[in-house]
Amino acid sequence: MRTRLSWPFALLTLAVSLMAATLSSCSGVASSGNRGGSGSGGPPSSKLSPTITWSPPSPITNPTPLSATQLDATANVPGNFVYTPPAGTVLASGTHVLSVAFTPTDTSAYNNANASVSITINPAIQTGGSPDAYVYISTSPNTNSNNVEIYAYAAASDGTLTPVAGSPFSASAGLQATNGKYLFGSDGVDIYSYSIASNGAFQLVASINAQQFNSRDLNGGDCGGPDGLFLDRTDATLYDLDVYSDCANNAYQSFGVDPSTGELSYLGVTATTTPLFDVPLSFLGNNQYAYGASCYHWYEEIFGLRRNSDGTLTALALNPDVNPAMPIAEPGQSYCPFRAAADSTNHVAVPVQPISDSSFQPAGPYQLATYTADSSGNLTTTSTYSNMPTTLATSDSANSLTALSMSPSGDLLAIAGPAGLQVFHFNGADPITPYTGLLTTDEVDQMFWDKDNHLYAIGQTAGKLLVFTITPASNSQAPGSPYTITSPQNLVVLPQ
Repeated sequence: MRTRLSWPFALLTLAVSLMAATLSSCSGVASSGNRGGSGSGGPPSSKLSPTITWSPPSPITNPTPLSATQLDATANVPGNFVYTPPAGTVLASGTHVLSVAFTPTDTSAYNNANASVSITINPAIQTGGSPDAYVYISTSPNTNSNNVEIYAYAAASDGTLTPVAGSPFSASAGLQATNGKYLFGSDGVDIYSYSIASNGAFQLVASINAQQFNSRDLNGGDCGGPDGLFLDRTDATLYDLDVYSDCANNAYQSFGVDPSTGELSYLGVTATTTPLFDVPLSFLGNNQYAYGASCYHWYEEIFGLRRNSDGTLTALALNPDVNPAMPIAEPGQSYCPFRAAADSTNHVAVPVQPISDSSFQPAGPYQLATYTADSSGNLTTTSTYSNMPTTLATSDSANSLTALSMSPSGDLLAIAGPAGLQVFHFNGADPITPYTGLLTTDEVDQMFWDKDNHLYAIGQTAGKLLVFTITPASNSQAPGSPYTITSPQNLVVLPQ
């Protein structure tokens, strides 16, 4: 039997039902209004955030440029994508982050959005399974140790560098020279020999106290050595530049290299000691004569030394009396030479700086002279102020030239200084001719060629390692260059 409700009770029931419906409706509005809000109590936001979908791309091999295959992010609303780095970029080997900024078409309804993914760039494929060269950069010692850190790279055929497994390596000294089988470095007292593994890694195998042979007082000042390591063209003899015990005159010491162990044996020292011996020597293609140049106290001299059968060096008495004659200078000027670079035959490039005869101050940037050696090692030149090119990389200040390097083929000459790096055509006995402009405007301190048209350079102040591909007909910076290196000090390249 159904019970009839009285009218007042029915009215009360209806009021309760309406209140419940109202509360439920308010609760739903509040929940919806908080969507996308920044916190409780704040005003509700009417914009929505787009959803970006972007899967990490598959690895690519250097020097493949980025394209829509990798830069393929999508969004759930229309809009515009801006990628960093952009399409067309060639990344160096390693892992990199790709990022995208998305701007919706309807900015009144949707917020901007960002996303990022990682991509792996594999090293360039090597021809024959081996790199074109191994590159070693010595950095300054860390604050808590006397050890030096060596960064090692494998260079691909296009000049791209890939770190050698285990790099950076700890060493007892900064590397300065290589004969293709061993690396050599010095800490100013000892010379260390390091063997090189097939993957470019290296380990210490021998050392010799080279300072003991120069009679230096071990409790003395900054003079001494060994310093400035370099090899002859046979790679059988290692030489160092020493400041001898009087702390005023320099000499070259000679060490034989054991091809089986890397051990060094002392062979002797030049009988001649002079302040002019302050640069590494460069050997002619016959490996019989080597040359350097200096201008100590404006005494201009290009000096030659003969390599004896036992590997020791004997200073040449070059003719004529000025050793040899300087190029013809403009009236009121003379030339100061500094450094030398020999080609694979019998020609030598010598940078010379014009000096005012009245003030003894530099009168312009370096010019490039060419000398030819005869069978006795004597040098002659037809260079004059009118046929020698002027360098852009050097400044007018004294000793502004920092590096000079002849390519293995002998047809390119690189010169560096505070203003950068420049390459010239070397033409044997004929005048040197300009080729490139400045390849970089950063100061360059050291350079080294490999056998496959790559020129490597470090700038100590800029903290950079640069790689260029240079032939007599074309030149370009290699993919991935420049590389950031903290406090680079020495550069050695081991061509393969």
